[in-house]
Amino acid sequence: MSLGIAVLEFGWLLLITSAALIFLPTLPAHWPAGGELAWMALPSACSCTLSYYYNDLYNPGIVKSFRDFCARLPQALLLAAILLAVYFLGASALGRAASPLSYAAIGALFAIAVSVPLRWTAYAIMANPPFSERVLILGTGPLAFSIAKEIRSTADVRHKIVGALNDGEGSPGELRLSGRHALLLGSLDELKQTALEFRPHRIIVALTERRRRLPVQELLNQRLQGLVIEDGIEAYERIAGKLAVESLRPSAVIFSKDFHKSRWQVGVRRALSAIVAAIGLILTAPLMALIAVLIKLDSRGPVLFRQERIGMGGRHFWLFKFRTMVPAAEATSEWERDNLGRITRVGCWLRKFRLDELPQLVNILRGEMNLIGPRPHPVTNYNLFTEKIPYYSLRAILRPGMTGWAQTRFGYANNLEEELEKMRFDLYYIKNMSIWLDLRILLDTVRFILFGQESSNVAEQDLRATTTV
Repeated sequence: MSLGIAVLEFGWLLLITSAALIFLPTLPAHWPAGGELAWMALPSACSCTLSYYYNDLYNPGIVKSFRDFCARLPQALLLAAILLAVYFLGASALGRAASPLSYAAIGALFAIAVSVPLRWTAYAIMANPPFSERVLILGTGPLAFSIAKEIRSTADVRHKIVGALNDGEGSPGELRLSGRHALLLGSLDELKQTALEFRPHRIIVALTERRRRLPVQELLNQRLQGLVIEDGIEAYERIAGKLAVESLRPSAVIFSKDFHKSRWQVGVRRALSAIVAAIGLILTAPLMALIAVLIKLDSRGPVLFRQERIGMGGRHFWLFKFRTMVPAAEATSEWERDNLGRITRVGCWLRKFRLDELPQLVNILRGEMNLIGPRPHPVTNYNLFTEKIPYYSLRAILRPGMTGWAQTRFGYANNLEEELEKMRFDLYYIKNMSIWLDLRILLDTVRFILFGQESSNVAEQDLRATTTV
């Protein structure tokens, strides 16, 4: 939904703004006319689209309804108006546009006139077939629970769960759908009657043990009648944007072509990363010099922090970062939560806006990292993660990245459970690596740099601790 809405809104904003400007009954004398005026609508459409993106108006996990969209719209329009005013301020100085503030206001009004009815229509359509599907889950075990949880939290616009069939695994009462306990519709033997009564569009097979329990013949019958039969692991990946590593079968990894990357893919990614790193070092040199001065003025210790990390193929390398903590007198935990007291004043801001990562541009030029990929873990944690996290060694297929899917989706990890969650995102990236996914990661990274982001769940946990005291 997010990509389709973004394209539609951008196209309609561009078209309607162009038409309105061209056919407006009265235009200021100093405004250009005709086709040149239509091109002035392009900044309006771009500003609104960027503003919507950075305010999560294209994120179905956050903006789940038309009401959610309207609640976030004023803030997004304010940012769009500011972007337009800045742009047309420069154009006005060149004598090619009207008042920047008036044009920004017109652009915001056009955005409201286009976006609000378009979104209302989109949410009304998405709530009905074929965009919104009635889903029946086979199973009540951990995988079924995870799928139901993801549907409820991030994808309820696209999916409506009608219930689940009990396979005798797990605790059925743990499945919560639409804010209540799961509606158990019967056992696996009652699949035919359940499908006739509730008429689902999609059946998600999330059974813990398939060999003995899978109703093969009835699933084939339902498939022939037009129902979509989907594997639970694939459904979880599609809905959540991560892999269910606990339920992932070894054969699915060993025989999957998605985890094998061609030399062409690796070579292109390496070349692009090196080019971007070289340009980035040149452009950010003044900023990095300023950061170095601030670090020295703020606390004692070196400007740069280096740590031995695990790279591609399990090779060790030294990762560089700006120092954000007071040097420790002895060995400490690697988890951020255990080191909050050591973070300096400058370090707090550097970590929030991810500016402490800038020296890793040097690691990219040296061939130890790429611009995008799984984050390299410290050598000290390697044995623990290899033992406790399924398929952990697969991260070494690619060069580690300065930013990545797990970093933009989750942030910092503070315990083994959170590292496992990040591993789900890392494996998803490795399996689905593409130019479009890399572009999305870069856009999200730019958003974090511009607006900042709290690390992981530390802030939320601190807030809960404060409110419960």
